Amino acid sequence: MGMKNTARDYGTIAKWLHWGTALLFLAAYVSVYYRQWFTDAQTAQNWTALQLHLSFGISIAVIVTLRVIWRWLNTAPTAEPGTPIEHLAAHLGHYALYAVMIIAPLTGYIGTGVDTEFFFLFDIPKFESTAVFTALVEHGMGLSFAEFEQPIDFIHKEILGAWLIWMLILGHATAALYHHFVKRDRTLLKMTHGGER
Repeated sequence: MGMKNTARDYGTIAKWLHWGTALLFLAAYVSVYYRQWFTDAQTAQNWTALQLHLSFGISIAVIVTLRVIWRWLNTAPTAEPGTPIEHLAAHLGHYALYAVMIIAPLTGYIGTGVDTEFFFLFDIPKFESTAVFTALVEHGMGLSFAEFEQPIDFIHKEILGAWLIWMLILGHATAALYHHFVKRDRTLLKMTHGGER
């Protein structure tokens, strides 16, 4: 298996980026739900869970940036046979996933009121502390952080986090399983171990 994509399969780098993104999203969800369901506010456990969630979010932003760059540098494998509607749905689904993978960490970062202790190794300043916030939000829009945070938080938590990301992940996984078990083509194999079908 090569590092780069071929007409038949995704390469090793694309696979690592794909599955790494999936694991990071899972870890981000586990940490935030652990914080909400199993910790009390203003406790060390609550803070640790929050910082892990923020660290996973920053990691997602980095991995997704690498994914976009790698996607530009590589052609995707040839699509499996299907109807025009199936191909359109696949393209729209992938565009929606990429949009969410970019918007979720971005809104998470700019809507967070604390610094990120990146896996407790070093600090990343909160957006409110940056010159970009001062120039664009305070001076450009005339908003305080509290005013700016409210709609950003709503997008991140209530729209993306609560249901849209779950729907897209479920749709993506369902489509992969449909291709594997119903259509019996190589769609899922291209992003796993390869192999014949």
